[in-house]
Amino acid sequence: VIATAVVLTTSIAQADIKPAVVYDIAGKNDKSFNESVFNGVTRFMNDTGIAVTELEPTNPAQVEQSLKKLAQRGYEPIVAVGFGMADATAAAAAAYPDTKFTIIDGFVEAPNVQMVGYKEHEGSFLVGIMAAMASSTGTVGFVGGMDIPLIGKFACGYKQGVAYQNSTTKVLVNFAGSTFMAFNNPSKGSELTRSQVEAGADVIYAAAGGTGIGVYQAAADMGVLAIGVDDNQNHMQPGTMLTSMYKLVGDAAYESYEAAMNGTWDAATRTLGVAENGVGFAMDEYNADLVSAEMIAAANAAKDAIIAGDIVVHDYSSNNTCPL
Repeated sequence: VIATAVVLTTSIAQADIKPAVVYDIAGKNDKSFNESVFNGVTRFMNDTGIAVTELEPTNPAQVEQSLKKLAQRGYEPIVAVGFGMADATAAAAAAYPDTKFTIIDGFVEAPNVQMVGYKEHEGSFLVGIMAAMASSTGTVGFVGGMDIPLIGKFACGYKQGVAYQNSTTKVLVNFAGSTFMAFNNPSKGSELTRSQVEAGADVIYAAAGGTGIGVYQAAADMGVLAIGVDDNQNHMQPGTMLTSMYKLVGDAAYESYEAAMNGTWDAATRTLGVAENGVGFAMDEYNADLVSAEMIAAANAAKDAIIAGDIVVHDYSSNNTCPL
């Protein structure tokens, strides 16, 4: 008797999609937030062979126009990069209710908009611990981009982490401006960094988009340490970048497209913290010599305590106040 094995294969039908992304005015090569999204978009294209249409508005007025143009031409999901696109995304979603939109870091309540946010305060807490441990002057700094609640989450989380590790360490805080251009002003970042170093800071954390480029350069020039943000920026100034507080925003774009392709996309709100590996601190060959085993152990212990609920990091955006 000859037994014949019949192998049955099943496959999930994958939908044809026309994905797109609209970057903010800092552009996809900002070496920070937008570039992290760009890297996720590129990874999706390489993995699937599906082209993603990319638009880079040069001023805020073009953002809504770009989103609507893509929707009108049948693109979806359309990823909108950054909180500054919330109003434009809301308008485009209302005008094209059958089109799927995903906004990263923005708040838009609509049945066709998926929101992906992050617990930046948790990741900032971890790098605050590391900053306090790395500081020899007892003073560290924070340079933010636009003075808004979102960036306040970074600053407040950082201050809490510094205080958790060493309550006597002083934290200097400055913002680059009150308009969206505060995220694209390296010279202002450099100016604020120099001022903080002159006031005693020897570790400076930037949450300022392209403005951070000036922070990292000035820190390197003045012989102090810097902490990157959003993407792993350790490579930007090797030897003076203590670490980077990463936000896996590239994954948000990738997963939006993938879900649409697989028929599982929904308009749910996702908020990702250390438990989901949405935020954390970056280690690689560029900062291995700067970060001690004790720093890593302390940051990882705090991460575990946050996940367990033993440490609760205050979210500045919940009431626009910081306990420190």
